[in-house]
Amino acid sequence: MTAIQLGMPSVPARPLTPRRKSRQIMVGNVAVGGDAPVSVQSMTTTLTSDVNATLQQIAELTASGCQIVRVAVPSQDDADALPAIARKSQIPVIADIHFQPKYVFAAIDAGCAAVRVNPGNIKQFDDKIAEIAKAASAAGTPIRIGVNAGSLDKRLLAKHGRATPEALVESALWECSLFEEHDFRDIKISVKHNDPVVMIEAYRLLAERCEYPLHLGVTEAGPAFQGTIKSSVAFGALLSQGIGDTIRVSLSAPPVEEIKVGNQILESLGLRQRGLEIVSCPSCGRAQVDVYKLAEEVTAGLDGLKVPLRVAVMGCVVNGPGEAREADLGVASGNGKGQIFVKGEVIKTVPESKIVETLIDEALKLAEQMQADGVISGEPIVDIA
Repeated sequence: MTAIQLGMPSVPARPLTPRRKSRQIMVGNVAVGGDAPVSVQSMTTTLTSDVNATLQQIAELTASGCQIVRVAVPSQDDADALPAIARKSQIPVIADIHFQPKYVFAAIDAGCAAVRVNPGNIKQFDDKIAEIAKAASAAGTPIRIGVNAGSLDKRLLAKHGRATPEALVESALWECSLFEEHDFRDIKISVKHNDPVVMIEAYRLLAERCEYPLHLGVTEAGPAFQGTIKSSVAFGALLSQGIGDTIRVSLSAPPVEEIKVGNQILESLGLRQRGLEIVSCPSCGRAQVDVYKLAEEVTAGLDGLKVPLRVAVMGCVVNGPGEAREADLGVASGNGKGQIFVKGEVIKTVPESKIVETLIDEALKLAEQMQADGVISGEPIVDIA
C-alpha cells in the first residue's frame, strides 16, 4: 500500500482589515504612515547625557529589531549630547521633550529625526508653536504630539472630569490645529492611557477624525507579563482594524524586551514576516514525554536562529502528528520516542533523549537550504552576538 504524503498545506493568509489611510511622514530614513509597514520603537533607559552608554543601548536595540528610538531630554546636559547621539545612531533618534520648550529647538538643531512633545506639561507650549513650526519646517523635522492620560492639560481635565478618550483626542487635535495654522502638518500623534479599553477607544475616535499617522502605546503598561498582555490586547484590537503606524510596548523591563514583544505582535498579526516560531502544546494527561522541558530546550537551542521557521514540539499522538506535519519541522512524541517531521513528512523516529539535538540539527539544515534557495539573505543564519 502506497503511503499518501500530505506535505505542507497551502492555505492563503486571510488579510486583515485594510490599513487606515493616513499621511506619510519620514522619521529619518523610516517611512511612517501611508502604505509603509508598521514600525517598532522603544526608548533608552540610560542618561542621555552619557553618550557612550546611550549609543551602546541603541546598538542593542537596533540588533533586536528596533527601527526608531526615543531618548529623554530633561536637562541641558542631555540636550548637549543630542548631536553626537543623532549622528552616530544607526536608527532614527527622536528627542522626548517635557517641561522646557527650549529643548525642542535644541533637538531640531541637533539633527534629531523627530521631536516628541507633551503639550500637557510644557509651559507656554501653545505660545511657542509658531516658532516650533517654523524651525521644524526649515529642518524637515516631524513632530509627534504625544498626549498622555497622566499629564493631560488641566483645562481638559476640568472640562471632562478625567482622562477620557474624548479628552485625549480633543487635546491632540487642538494642538494639531495650532500647527496647521502655520501650515505645518508633518505630524504624528499618540493618545496613551494605561487602561487598554480607554486607549483603544481613544485611538478609534482619533482615527475617524484625522489623517495623521498614529503611534500606538499603552502607557505605564506595567511589569513584563502584565504589560505584554495589555499591549498585545490593545495593539491587536487596533492593528486588526488597520489603525496604527508605529508601536511601542511600554514595559517595566529592559527595552530590548519591548522590541521582542513588539515584533512578535506584528508577526502574529501577519504584519511582519515571521521569524523563528515555536509551536508547542500546553501538555495534559495524555502527554508521554516532558513537553515543558522539550519546548524550553528546543527554544534555547534555536535561540539566535535568524530564519522564518516554524518548529512544532508536541507531546502526544492526538494533535501531535497534525501540528508537526503543518510546521516546517516538528516532533510528535509518545512512549519515550519522537517522530521527526520535515516539511510534512516523517524522516525518522528517535528516542526522547535525542529529540532536541535532532530538531536543532534539522533546523540548521533547513536554514542552510533556505539560504541556498535565496529564501533568506546571505547574512549569517545564526546570531551569535
